[in-house]
Amino acid sequence: MRYIAASGSILLAIFVALAQYQAPQQQTQLPRSYLPSGAVLYQQACASCHGADAKGHGPAAAALKTPPPDLTTLTRRHNGRFPYDYVTSVLLVGTPLPSHGSSDMPVWGPIFKFIDKDNKQAVLKRVKNLSDYLESLQVR
Repeated sequence: MRYIAASGSILLAIFVALAQYQAPQQQTQLPRSYLPSGAVLYQQACASCHGADAKGHGPAAAALKTPPPDLTTLTRRHNGRFPYDYVTSVLLVGTPLPSHGSSDMPVWGPIFKFIDKDNKQAVLKRVKNLSDYLESLQVR
C-alpha cells in the first residue's frame, strides 16, 4: 500500500512539474509584411505539380486528369514574349478558357487574398514575384 501511495505521489509530482514547464518560445513567426520570393512561392505552390524544374513532372502530376504544362516554355508559346498578363490571370482567376475543360490547377488569387488578409497590394506582389521567377526559368 505504501508503495502504491509513494508511486502515486511521484507520478503526481512529475505531472505537476510537466504542467508547469513551458518550452522556450521560438521566434519563427514571420512578420505580417513578409512576402516570399518567387522561388519560395514556386516551391510552396507549384512544384508539387509542375516539378522543381517547372517542366510539368512534379510528384502530384500523375494524379491529375490533365498533365501540368511545362512552364519553362511560356515565352516560346507566346511569340517570344513572356506573358505576364496571362500568368497573372491564371494565378488570380484560373484558366481563361473554361471551354477547354476544367483545370486541376488551384486558383491562387483567393488563397493569397486569404493569406494576406485582403491586402490587394500584397496579393499582387506575390503574383509578381512568382511571375518574375517563372520568367527567369524560360528556355532561351
